[in-house]
Amino acid sequence: MLSHDFGAGFADPVRDAQGVFRAVLDALSHPGVAQKLTGMSDGVGNLKGELASTLLTLGDHDTAIWLSPRVDTAAVKGFVGFHSGAPVVSDVAKAVFAFVALGDALPNLADCNLGSQEYPDRSTTLVVELPALSGGPALVLRGPGIRDTQEISPVGLPGDFVSQWSENRELFPRGVDLLLVADGQVVGLPRTTRIGDA
Repeated sequence: MLSHDFGAGFADPVRDAQGVFRAVLDALSHPGVAQKLTGMSDGVGNLKGELASTLLTLGDHDTAIWLSPRVDTAAVKGFVGFHSGAPVVSDVAKAVFAFVALGDALPNLADCNLGSQEYPDRSTTLVVELPALSGGPALVLRGPGIRDTQEISPVGLPGDFVSQWSENRELFPRGVDLLLVADGQVVGLPRTTRIGDA
């Protein structure tokens, strides 16, 4: 009964979380190739669908998360606490995962936790909800997991995204990773990916 007070989690928590986790792994292994998210949660408030499902899958009581303003609400924090137990932090530099709701600005990548040379895996992964994963300016991806090139055209990334990403990539092995979500799908941009204009 309590789950109704905190929004709907997964209908089948184990199977649905495994499906989302597989899609996220595949997205990061094959940068720029959209992967279908199945068995999505309805979430609560402005935390819906793709964003809610990714949070339920990646968040746990040992994983600090940051919420952008539209989802940094009492209802969403109740949902997070009840379904995942993940601690919510106010400083994106202290987050393992940062969730950016549709309509909220993407934090500057350099302001996130960029990891250290000893522990580059402790950097922030940003999960960004966009209006659409196609129909925007074309970007050409190159790097590990991509044969030759892969083109993407997400809608809603900031105008200086390519330059921010270039600076992020130069930090390797440090740097952030991105997951872009919309339309029941996820696209991965690991820090190893080079991005240029088409």
